[in-house]
Amino acid sequence: MSLPQIPAYPLPTAAELPAGRVGWTVDPARAVLLVHDMQRHFTGAFAGAEPLGRAIENIAALRKVCADAGVPVVFTRQPGGQTREERGLLLDMWGWGPPATGEAVAFVDELVPGDGDTVVEKRRYSAFVDSPFAEVLGGRDQLVITGIYAHIGVAATACDAFMRGIQAFVVADAVADFSRADHDTALRYVANRCGRVVTVEQTVTALT
Repeated sequence: MSLPQIPAYPLPTAAELPAGRVGWTVDPARAVLLVHDMQRHFTGAFAGAEPLGRAIENIAALRKVCADAGVPVVFTRQPGGQTREERGLLLDMWGWGPPATGEAVAFVDELVPGDGDTVVEKRRYSAFVDSPFAEVLGGRDQLVITGIYAHIGVAATACDAFMRGIQAFVVADAVADFSRADHDTALRYVANRCGRVVTVEQTVTALT
């Protein structure tokens, strides 16, 4: 029920992205950047510099561009030491989650929220469920998603956004997963069912 040890794998390139079904473009007046669950409890499962190290670099770069473009940045986090009721069915699937220690729930050093950022606490795969995330978006209708894990919370949040009328953009080289196979599966699902898959470079170009 615990997290697996994740072996290194290369992040996908632009040429390897699924084609998808929509041609949406990120608009800085409509978009919000989501940094999904980049806490030490989750990042500690990665064994090598790839994909996590490069994903962190890409998220940090995208975050700076968003700040310069006036795009709000939202971080989600799971609290430590959840009760059985708070954990719900995730307890059956994954165990107790982050322990009640500052180290476990802390964000990685490169992605610590700043004064202008918003932090949303959540306990389910989707950032929208049982949290104030939808209200935090402030009426913006595009969501640029980064973070971990691609085939779990990232994909669930993208699908939830789609069903709420919010265009979801999953940044393929700014997310990471249990394996390259899981990573690719998540990207194909999003591209064909609920959003658009893009690269950091494509997103930066759209924002600037």
